[in-house]
Amino acid sequence: MFEGLASNYERYMTLLTERQKLVASNIANADTPGYRTKDIDFRSEFENLSEDMSPNVVEPANLAVKSDGNNVDLDREARLLAENALRYQIATNFAHGDLNDVKMAINEGKG
Repeated sequence: MFEGLASNYERYMTLLTERQKLVASNIANADTPGYRTKDIDFRSEFENLSEDMSPNVVEPANLAVKSDGNNVDLDREARLLAENALRYQIATNFAHGDLNDVKMAINEGKG
């Protein structure tokens, strides 16, 4: 049971980490002519839970393209940073709670 749960947490945290890297790269390239925003389809990647730990990078649709060909929207990227940080904190809290449950079960078995 715990092994499957740990695997899900690992996959979820890996996706969050990969998204954080992409968002940081998008922000860093906000003024790079021709740069195209990169992201992952977070929900689809997590639902698939494939063994491949590297998510499929996509270009988000419907982003306005500036005259220099760049389509980075800093407001969108800032929102994604905040959303990602919140998801990471929630996942960490859940993992901590689950680990405490396992620890408690082990300790009860000793008595």
